[in-house]
Amino acid sequence: MHSLKFFVIHHFPMPPLVLILCTGNSCRSHIAEGILREAAGDTLRVASAGSKPAGYVHPLAIRALAEIGIDISTHRSKHLDEFLTGKVETVITVCGNADQVCPMFPGQVNRHHWGFDDPAHATGTEEEQFAVFRRVRDEIARIFRAYAAGRLDEARRVT
Repeated sequence: MHSLKFFVIHHFPMPPLVLILCTGNSCRSHIAEGILREAAGDTLRVASAGSKPAGYVHPLAIRALAEIGIDISTHRSKHLDEFLTGKVETVITVCGNADQVCPMFPGQVNRHHWGFDDPAHATGTEEEQFAVFRRVRDEIARIFRAYAAGRLDEARRVT
């Protein structure tokens, strides 16, 4: 059995983990997680967390991604401490507060900061608020799909 485990670990290594951080882990980080997971496929493991988790995923974030065919309805708000013991290859912060309090994670090689407006602060009717969620979703999608494309190109060159 030991030789099978050795074979699996060395021939089918786990994809690197990309951790997306925001303060509340209720909107932007979940939107980015859903989009990156879809765009990167099985070449990356993707998770999100917050420095002060809100305890829920915003319903308009769930709705905004459902509109483009991505289901994040089972996501949960997590604290970044949940990831301090595992290997995190890349950390991406999507808000300034998370960037300032972000610790170094075990195995961390890369760190990026791409800030986006917080759609949870949108005001007006629900449809006016949803328009802000759509705008932020589309901004996040442009950046994270480009990032995924670069990672996929990199993976193809290595194999």
